Amino acid sequence: MPLTLATIKKKLDSCVGERLTVVAQAGRRRIIKRHGVLRETYPAVFVVDLNQEENSFERVSYSYTDVLTKNIELDFWEES
Repeated sequence: MPLTLATIKKKLDSCVGERLTVVAQAGRRRIIKRHGVLRETYPAVFVVDLNQEENSFERVSYSYTDVLTKNIELDFWEES
């Protein structure tokens, strides 16, 4: 199935509340990794509450387009 904004949103809707790692491209050869919890999804963006021990701010939002264009990658943690 081709990846579309609607399929990305549907997948993230089912993962609300789960822990994840966000790997973001921050420019030329620079990558930022952030750990947190997927808190909410909205029609155009989703919100991640960040781990306060690692970050100076509480939450960050990304658009579904960032996932589609591979500007960010989302890795959900396997809970055991």
